[in-house]
Amino acid sequence: MARVKPKRHGVVTDMTAMCDVAFLLLTFFILTTQFKKPDVEQIKPPSSISEKLLPDASLMSINVTPEGTFYFTPVDNGSERIQLLNKMGEKYGLKFSDADKVAFTKVQSIGVPMSKLKSYLDLSDVDRKAITKSEGIPLDSTNKQLIDWVQQSLAVNPDYKLAIKGDVNTKYPKVKDLFEGLRDIDFLKFWLITSQEGKEQ
Repeated sequence: MARVKPKRHGVVTDMTAMCDVAFLLLTFFILTTQFKKPDVEQIKPPSSISEKLLPDASLMSINVTPEGTFYFTPVDNGSERIQLLNKMGEKYGLKFSDADKVAFTKVQSIGVPMSKLKSYLDLSDVDRKAITKSEGIPLDSTNKQLIDWVQQSLAVNPDYKLAIKGDVNTKYPKVKDLFEGLRDIDFLKFWLITSQEGKEQ
């Protein structure tokens, strides 16, 4: 007698849970993604084969343009930025209002001397973003304001780290002045930002 074959039923998979998980993951990645902030001026760093990633937290940076203009970017922590502004104000005999301090927590980079910082902070966000070129922070043998920004940042938090991004066409004396200034405050460990060999940054 022939065996009775059981009737085959199609497999039904409920995809509702999978859709929920997919949308949860998508939402998570959208909310936690940090987009790279554009440079104040176009800087093309030299290439290298290094693949080390920079730390995200407690990182301050210095940008050097092809003309040798210096920009300083403090860490993103708002309360520590205000402490830094207060320390720089004390050093240079300047008083900053509460509005100045709020504006300072929002600026991307500083590219003006201390004498012009208050007027820069008084500008609206739109006007500040409209500035494409700046005179930069002074750094020479008699005026080392850039080094003061680094030194006062370290006074706020000694664990801060520094990354330097210079253009491939920046003149060597400018970079030398920066390295010597950092050496003078005994700050000898920092990262140099480069582009990946064979890739554009």
